[in-house]
Amino acid sequence: MNKKKDYGRPLFDNIKYCTRCCLPETVEGISFDEMGVCAACRSSEQKMHINWVERKKQLKELLDKYRNRPGSHYDCIIPISGGKDSVFQLHIATKVYGLKALAVTFNHNWYTETGKYNLWNALEKFDVDHIMYTPKRSLVNRLAKKSIYTIGDACWHCHAGVGSFPLHIASKFNIPFLIWGESAAEDSARATYHEPIHCDANYFTRISSKLTAEQMADDEIPESELYFFEVPSQEELDKAGVMGIHLGNYIFWDHERQVEFIKKEYGWKEDEVEGTYKKYKSVECIMAGVHDYMKFVKRGFGRATDHATQDVRTGLMTREDGFELIKKIDPEEPGALKKYLELTGLSKEEFYKVLKSLRQGKAKGLPDFHKKG
Repeated sequence: MNKKKDYGRPLFDNIKYCTRCCLPETVEGISFDEMGVCAACRSSEQKMHINWVERKKQLKELLDKYRNRPGSHYDCIIPISGGKDSVFQLHIATKVYGLKALAVTFNHNWYTETGKYNLWNALEKFDVDHIMYTPKRSLVNRLAKKSIYTIGDACWHCHAGVGSFPLHIASKFNIPFLIWGESAAEDSARATYHEPIHCDANYFTRISSKLTAEQMADDEIPESELYFFEVPSQEELDKAGVMGIHLGNYIFWDHERQVEFIKKEYGWKEDEVEGTYKKYKSVECIMAGVHDYMKFVKRGFGRATDHATQDVRTGLMTREDGFELIKKIDPEEPGALKKYLELTGLSKEEFYKVLKSLRQGKAKGLPDFHKKG
């Protein structure tokens, strides 16, 4: 009764939003139906009508195909960061289905103390073999600087490495089966459960890194330093029979319940994460808030929008309450921005100038977020 007249209004009046959740039209690849409902909301409806019992049967048949495969010491690869999804992936693979898994980590070199704990705790609790690649600090710094100019965020090295390094291990060590976590249809506006994105060699290039290692190379970043960032050739992958799946296409994916489960069963830890009101997503990365704030400056929405949207769809909050959270959190400049600017040598003025130049469509009408001082 005491709510303000503008309570629950979106942050920007010049941008169209999904009529059911809080996603704006500036989301990459978003589409709306005739009712103004976005693809991600349609996907969430599809999820409720999928026969998940049948999907689990399909998963077991697939896993059995790769179990005890001749010539391989492992049944599968689990790409693991120590984040909530990868720990749950390890649980499903090793504890539920009894697979012999090799954990493979691309270390973005930006780990938080909580992230380090969660990763090593998982390796101990699940008692699995583990391979990690850590790119040198100077390379990460150079890539983080070029990343803002090329794809408009700080994290090309992470987007590319997470996708390519496990494929190198799969093809070179004859472990062709990779198990990823949530489906792209879960929260992305670019796919639905009826129209999924195929998990092939170029999957991560298409959905996140955008550019190949060859395209990122220049005089300051020689291609010779980017070997593990380049996806193995299709010939290599075909020869090894490499195949990847997302568990979220076979089992009902529930972020909240899964986080509570791994906290209770395996001692996984949450922590404060800049740019959102939740404490679990990207808890392993010191630059998560910078990544999401860059998206806000460039597109007008950040991680709080992503999380509020999920909670609106699942009935945990109203759309109006979601917009109120978004208005408080998304515009807040993250403390980690200072660290990013120090590592890359960029000025704050250049940071905002570059991101503003990358705005497209309705995002071009966004205000100037540069805060003086």
